[in-house]
Amino acid sequence: MGRHTRAAAEPLDVQAAYAAHGPELYRFALRQLGDGGAAQDVVQEVFLRAWRASDSFDPQLASLRTWLFAIARNVVVDEARRFAVRPWQRQLTDDAGADTPPAAAADEGLVDAWVVEEALRRISPEHRTAIVQTHLRGRPYGEVAAELGVPVGTVRSRVFYGLKALRLALDEMGVEP
Repeated sequence: MGRHTRAAAEPLDVQAAYAAHGPELYRFALRQLGDGGAAQDVVQEVFLRAWRASDSFDPQLASLRTWLFAIARNVVVDEARRFAVRPWQRQLTDDAGADTPPAAAADEGLVDAWVVEEALRRISPEHRTAIVQTHLRGRPYGEVAAELGVPVGTVRSRVFYGLKALRLALDEMGVEP
């Protein structure tokens, strides 16, 4: 950590980080914003902020990928707020606002959905399947157990330990429940 100097090591570190994580960050931003140009702007801003704050990165607290995605989450929220003040970039209907949440709430919902998706990727496939089927899809434990060919108690156990692993993944990502 202490051996970083801006002149020597950082340009190579940023290049390596961009090569390793840039395309994934772009896809994340594109999914959240639905605009290729805005997604490119987000990726550029992420790496600019990462470069400026590189001495605050601690690999013992989070992986580089997690740190970059935490930055990306903030940049996407900022960009989504900018879209909210540019009405010509939003598609409006005659009854806009009648049954749609405010733009900021919708943007936060998109970011929250990504955070959950990312945290689910970090847990085991068995735990992920149990949580997705029972909590996100609302299926009964017995039905999921029969489909997976395991006892109901196994599904309950996978959900219990999967939720613990999910909380840990969210903590590692720097997200408060």
